[in-house]
Amino acid sequence: MLELGDRIAVTKDGVRREGVLMPSVSGTVVIKMDSGYNAGFDPERSDVELVRKGKAPMVPPPPPLLRREGLPKVSILSTGGTIASKVDYRTGAVTSQFSAEEIISSIPELLEIANYDGRVIYNILSENMKAEYWQVLARAVGSEIEKGAEGVIVTHGTDTMTYTAAALSFMIKTPVPVVLVGSQRSSDRPSSDAAMNAISAAAVATSDIAEVTVVMHGTTSDDFALVHRGTRVRKMHTSRRDAFRSINCHPIAKVSYPDREIEVLGGHRRRGEAALEVNDGLESRCALVKYFPGAKPDLFEHYINSGYRGIVLEGTGLGHVASDWIKTIKSATDAGVPVVIASQCLRGRVCDRVYDTGRDILAAGGIEGGDTLPEVALVKLMWALANTSTVEEAKGLMKVSLAGEISSSTPTTV
Repeated sequence: MLELGDRIAVTKDGVRREGVLMPSVSGTVVIKMDSGYNAGFDPERSDVELVRKGKAPMVPPPPPLLRREGLPKVSILSTGGTIASKVDYRTGAVTSQFSAEEIISSIPELLEIANYDGRVIYNILSENMKAEYWQVLARAVGSEIEKGAEGVIVTHGTDTMTYTAAALSFMIKTPVPVVLVGSQRSSDRPSSDAAMNAISAAAVATSDIAEVTVVMHGTTSDDFALVHRGTRVRKMHTSRRDAFRSINCHPIAKVSYPDREIEVLGGHRRRGEAALEVNDGLESRCALVKYFPGAKPDLFEHYINSGYRGIVLEGTGLGHVASDWIKTIKSATDAGVPVVIASQCLRGRVCDRVYDTGRDILAAGGIEGGDTLPEVALVKLMWALANTSTVEEAKGLMKVSLAGEISSSTPTTV
């Protein structure tokens, strides 16, 4: 039986490569070759053989969580991602840590803020998130609040964290802070943003901001973090530490570091103002379609013919597509498939009443998404279809703000 650290040989298409077996979350066989490069192989299309056994690394158990009298109770729910990872210098791979204890042991300052309970919900790269995983996570968050958690922190990979934040925003009405946090670089790298992000998230989890939020670096320096509403945030850079930005609104707050002072910048629901509600229904058969010049409407028809229940159409500018798409949009809406119009511009809002094409889209049954981000509109449509009794009722919900995703007027300075 092969184990991590074993030296193996992989032969594919007549080419044999040797290396150390590394962790993998995708089902592929990944090896670190002597050149220092990694290579991945489909085990069903490759021949794998053991060259020699490796020595299993000795990993000491994490220390138990210390508890201090008088501190609030916060739950940490881990889904994986870079913030819950470290480099395995034996293989060179970034591997996930598995518990709140391990995260806290690497960031001891967290113990000054709260007492913690924690559990692993998933241990995945965030691109592997699915609608059904959001549902399990929402139930877990609700369960922790029911058990007395005064705040909940969800550690998450950054690439799809905004989708999860939006999903939790619609599924959960929370009386306490629910904070999603991640990092762009693993916790044992000198340039890691994990510690400051986690400490700032803990400060928000014990604050008065009782909404679903995302807390991440505000600049490339370790000076402050920003608190973004879960339905208004977008990852805007692949690798910078300050990759996350609030779109079409200002951040809710700013958390200075290292003193953890919270400066409120915008309105928010306060602790205890809402009773806990978890409505975790989601209709996963929804799609986000991006229009581009020359795109044919049969791209759109594919989803209709495949049984999809709702579509968000990411149009140009004010929310436009080519005129030869209008007939297909009408076919969808006539068949009871809501078509929500969002804009590729991100900043600003959809207005399909200015030009003829937009008016034709509305006449065909298209629903203006206002200044809702396209991915947020997708998650909202999933939620609306699953939590209403009729399609018309779901369409109505897409036109009103449920979790701060639509504003009556879009600021021009953000």
